[in-house]
Amino acid sequence: MSSPGHPRPRIGLSTVSVYPESTAHAFSYAARTGYEAVEVMVGIDALSQQASAIKQLSDHHDMPVSAVHAPCLLFTQRVWGLEPWGKLERSAEMAHDVGAEVVVVHPPFRWQRDYALGFVEGIAALEEATGIRFAVENMYPWRASSRRNRRSLEMYVPGWDPSDHEYANTCIDLSHAAIAHSDVVAMAERLGPRLRHIHLTDGTGSAKDEHLVPGRGTVGADAFLRHLTASGFDGEVVLEINTRRCRTVAEREADLRESLEFAIEHLSAVPASGT
Repeated sequence: MSSPGHPRPRIGLSTVSVYPESTAHAFSYAARTGYEAVEVMVGIDALSQQASAIKQLSDHHDMPVSAVHAPCLLFTQRVWGLEPWGKLERSAEMAHDVGAEVVVVHPPFRWQRDYALGFVEGIAALEEATGIRFAVENMYPWRASSRRNRRSLEMYVPGWDPSDHEYANTCIDLSHAAIAHSDVVAMAERLGPRLRHIHLTDGTGSAKDEHLVPGRGTVGADAFLRHLTASGFDGEVVLEINTRRCRTVAEREADLRESLEFAIEHLSAVPASGT
């Protein structure tokens, strides 16, 4: 699957990619369709909150867990309590228990003032205390969907672009980059070795967080993956797509397989001489 002497990164599947099906279903899909790891989104699915259950699923399907996504979405605000730092500590504990080296985390919302204060330093302290990498994910300005209203709101503190801050480990999500109209290759270049994790997906640049199958949007996912290969990226690549419109298991599997094949093709491309 990779070129001789040129290994590609491991390709995983985020459990959110099969929503509204469960975390258990995600492991099954990943095993059936050929993924090499799973990223667990800690959410409202009770299984996703239990390290013991995740470990059993991982062992049953012979599917390692590459990362734990902390419950920091709007709809997971009450998962594991309301104290944000406590959520991150529990995420690190789960990562240790299931053998993952990375916790993915979003920057704080503006209204989380106490949490946002000293966030960069707090993440560094957590990494030192736990031995887990906390990959801070790029987000985006919130924009109105109306063509008449093009105002945007800065909803994340200290900011939505992790390359503007001194995080040791970061994550690029291509759907988020599409909303922000970010050049993902330029962002990766700014981050350099601090880029440790990828949420591979796509978007069209609309105000909606689309999480399309890679290649169906306009963010340039193919060129981005080839850049990762050329730059020697050795972190994790995780497919995080939206399959909610799939009406059948066969349709969902088709999207998952298409996404995996896209990742393999472009991550396995041998860089041109002099690249």
